[in-house]
Parts: sequence; structure tokens; C-alpha cells
Amino acid sequence: MTGAELLNDESAARDWLERTFTPTAVQWAQLERFAAMLVAENDRQNLIAASTIPALWVRHIADSAQLLALDMDGEGLWVDLGSGPGLPGLVVAILSERPMLLVESRRRRCDFLRAVEAELGLGHVEVADVPLERVATRPAATISARAFAPLDKLIDLSARFSTESTRWLLPKGRNAVKELALLPQPWQNLFHVEQSRTDADSQILVGTGKIAAKQRGKA
Repeated sequence: MTGAELLNDESAARDWLERTFTPTAVQWAQLERFAAMLVAENDRQNLIAASTIPALWVRHIADSAQLLALDMDGEGLWVDLGSGPGLPGLVVAILSERPMLLVESRRRRCDFLRAVEAELGLGHVEVADVPLERVATRPAATISARAFAPLDKLIDLSARFSTESTRWLLPKGRNAVKELALLPQPWQNLFHVEQSRTDADSQILVGTGKIAAKQRGKA
């Protein structure tokens, strides 16, 4: 994504969403309602930093949607680890019909995820309200994790869901390159780094492939 457009304000974020995904009127309404529910729920539980609310469409909606933009031709199950308030999972589920598994172990966050799913009619969304270790293994076409765990732990815990064609989409902020360099070489070889569209200092690790058990722990 070298030289990609950096989304600096709310208008730019909405324009980019329109150009990239051409949302229907229903999808726009769902995004608006999700944004409103997110802000309202933030008064009851800390879902997002209050300082990011004025830039919600850049910092959370477009920031989530850019992962879908990196996997536009993908099909099959999308697994979102540590989904929290549904970022990026619910944004992706609004903008696509991909079956979506939101993995989130905190009960109040799961209550919010289910409330959004029900209100917006997102029948292709499933919430797994248990730690990832207790989620039944199934093949994932895409694995995302916006703020789940350190990279090595994240990959180790989710490796059993990967296949030869699994797409990994892992926003890692400004430490992406450093975290990638600490991985065993076979893991490193699966990934490259993309620039975030929403933060000049942030990067996304994008990979394709299966993490084999025999690779674990070997440098």
C-alpha cells in the first residue's frame, strides 16, 4: 500500500468508503447506527478511547474497513480475534456478506456485539463468548486481530484455524516491523507490511498461508 491515500478527516474517510465499497443505502444506515451505538455504549463500558470519538469514522470505521479492502476477493469464514466492540469484525460484516466469527471473552462486550447483530440484522455474524483456546477449530479464510495479543502469541493461538490459503490481516501499529522480526523465520516468510490508511505511523501485517505445528518455536 505504498503511497496509499492517508485519510486525515471524517469527510475523507466517508469518501474513501464510498469509492472503495460503494455501500448501499442500507449499509450506510447500518454503519451510521453502529457508530451511534458504539458511542452510546462507550458511556457504559470503555470500548474505545473517548479522545477518538470526534474522529470515529477515521479511527474506527475506516480503520476497520481497510482490512476488508486488503481482502476484497476473499470468500469463506472470517475470524476476528479479540473483537472487543466489533472492530473490525462488525464493520466488515456490514460491508460484506462474509460469514463472521467474533471471538470475545468479555461478557459485557459480547452483550454489545449481540445487540448490534440483532438490531442491524447481521445474520451472518456469530459471537464466540469464550477464550480463543476454547473455540472449536474450523478452517478460516481470513484471520484478523486489531488489538488481541503480542504477535507471536496471537499467531500461536490462532495457527490451528489456518489453511494454505488463509489470509492474515494484523494491524500492529508502529511496532509491526519489530514484532515481525522477532518471529521464527518460517512465520516471517508468510508476511509483508502494508501502510495503514488511517495513521501515518501505523502498519498492517498481511500474510497468506498455514502456520504448521512443526514451525512453532523454531527460529
